[in-house]
This record gives sequence, structure tokens and C-alpha cells, in this order.
Amino acid sequence: MRIADVTTYVLKPAGRQAYLGALEDGSALGADQGYVVREPWRSLYSGRFETMLVKITAADGTTGWGEALAPVGPEVVAAVVDRLLAGWLRGRELAGPRPLWHGLRDLMRERGHLVGHQADALAAVDIALWDLYGKLTGQSVARLLGGAHREHVDVYISGLARSADEERAALAADWVRQGARRVKLAAGKGIEADLATFDAVAAAAPEMKIALDAHWAYRIGEAVELGRELDRRGALFFEAPLVPEDVDGHRELASRITTPVAVGEAMRNRYEFADWLGRRALRLAQPDVARTGITEAMSIVELTSAHHVPVVCHHSVGLGVSLAAGIHVSAASADTPYFEYQPDTIPVAQSILRTPLTAGPTGFAVPDGPGLGIEVDADLVATLAKEN
Repeated sequence: MRIADVTTYVLKPAGRQAYLGALEDGSALGADQGYVVREPWRSLYSGRFETMLVKITAADGTTGWGEALAPVGPEVVAAVVDRLLAGWLRGRELAGPRPLWHGLRDLMRERGHLVGHQADALAAVDIALWDLYGKLTGQSVARLLGGAHREHVDVYISGLARSADEERAALAADWVRQGARRVKLAAGKGIEADLATFDAVAAAAPEMKIALDAHWAYRIGEAVELGRELDRRGALFFEAPLVPEDVDGHRELASRITTPVAVGEAMRNRYEFADWLGRRALRLAQPDVARTGITEAMSIVELTSAHHVPVVCHHSVGLGVSLAAGIHVSAASADTPYFEYQPDTIPVAQSILRTPLTAGPTGFAVPDGPGLGIEVDADLVATLAKEN
């Protein structure tokens, strides 16, 4: 079946609150506030749930959907698809996603574009190709990947979007009552403050295993000090402790603490992961399928398996398409103990689907329909894109 068309959609829906909740001073990050740096972190954030969707249409009218993780500037990723990828793809035979992925990957490889926006655009197109091929063959993505290891993907709750530790602790206790058993705290606010949050949540929800995401905030000495305190507390993992390019620093940290060092959301391909794995700089790999695509995600899964490192896919502000893709990869990966569950993202993510994913604080059911097993509300997506 030949590919007839490739269409991009830039979406910026608003949620009930911004991703990660209020700013550090307690004020709200408004939906129309533009991009801001959320102190004490250094990255730009939007008050909206910004993303870029791709629809690939086959000659018979069948469509497949993909999504890039593009929380700021999704127009840039859409431009890469429109100007660099779509023209090459139109008219080609879809005998399977992998051959097309190789061709798309090589278009800008010589020019050094295996990462960044080029990789994000390729990820979205790749997800759409897997969805389309699954629909054309009548098979789910998990089955196309060799079969699901599980029909239900366990999760951890990501973030307690409240301004004070007392409120975070109360929210954690509420999640426990709903069946949750794991939580990740948004940290990086200083060793004393991070441990105070950890201890408050642990006291209120002793059933919870607690992880910490430092958002790249620490230097090696601070990270070792905090990591050893996390060791004493039996933390689930320590995510993004140092700046993302400091491979040697992460290797040193991983060798000096027992809490698993978790890294991966900033990486796009197996070559990056190979460097980290070869240097034993991480003990929990966190690829984001909306940054790697399904094809490269499975290459990363096999690579991490060869190094005896579990995979826990990252998911932040992506909508229903990238969420479904992450669920399928998590199901098809043998050594994936859980997936990321974003309470504030889920309602927005589900809003573009005609039938919502089965999701809750205990996990996700793996969709068993053809392709990603979801039906995107194409009319709503087109309307939202026009509003931008």
C-alpha cells in the first residue's frame, strides 16, 4: 500500500492546570502566559499542553497517527516534517515501518541531525507508520513488535503538583487510597528541601515507593550527598541528577550510590544510550517514545537488555497518541517494571481520542485493536490546530 499524504497538526490545548502545577512562588502559570523558566529549574515550560501530531494517509484512505514530544515550539517540529520528511515519504510503498524509518533517518544524517527537532519529527512519523501498518495488517503494534509481555502496564504517579509539602503529602495519601504504590517527586530545590519533601510524603504514604527527579539541578558532590540520603530511605530511583551531557559525572554517581540512577528523556537514539550504558552511567533507562519513535525505542530496549538495565519509558506532556505508543513499547519490552503516569496530562491526552485509554493510578490496559488501538478524533484535532 502506497502512502498518499502526510499532514501535521500543531496543538496547544489548555488543561485544568499547567504541567507540574503552580510556579515556585505559588502563582499559576497561565495558559496564555507564553514560555517561562520554572525556577529553580532552567528549562522553558508552557502553560499549555503543546504538541505536534502527524497523520499519514494510505492510498486506500486508511490513516495512521503519530506524535512528537514538543512541549515548546511544536511549530519547529512540524516544519521539519513538512519540509524535510513528508516529500520523501509520499508515494512510497509501506511494506513495513522499518525500511521507511531507515530512509527517513538518513536524510539529514550526514549533516549531524540524528538528535534534536529532526529526531522528534522522525519519531512522530515513525509512530504514525507503525499505527498505519498495524491497521493495514489488522495487528496491534505490540503484536507487530513480537508480542506483549503483559496486558497491563504498571505505573508510578509522576509529580505531586502542589506548592507545600503538607499538600503533597496529603495528595500522596489520596493516591494510595486509589491504589497507587509508586510516586516520583519533582525535586532539584536543594538537598534539604528535597529530603523534607521526600520525608513528608513517606510519612503520609508509607506504602509508597518514592523516586526523585532532580531536573538536572545538582553538581556531582551534591548529587552524591543527596543520593546517599536516598539510599538510606530506600528510594525507587534518582532521575536526572546532573546536567544531561555529563556522562562521566553520572557514571561516578552511579558507582557511589545504590539508588538506581535514571536517565534518558534527553536522548533520541541507540548511539547515545550505548555511550551511557558502556560507561555504566545509568541503571534505569528512560527513553521517551515520542522522541525516539517506536523503531528506535525497540533498538534501545534490546541494547539496554544486553547491559541488564531495565527500561522505564518517560512520558510527560504528550497526548493520547504518544501515550498509546509508550504503552505498546512498555508492553513489548521484557524488562519494563512500570511506566510514567501523569495525572494532569491524562485528561488532556484522552480528550483527542474518541474512546479513552483504560488508565488509572494502578496502570494502563494495553490497547488490543489494530495499530495503536486508538481512534483519534480527527475533526477535533483539525479544529484545535486551526485555533492556533
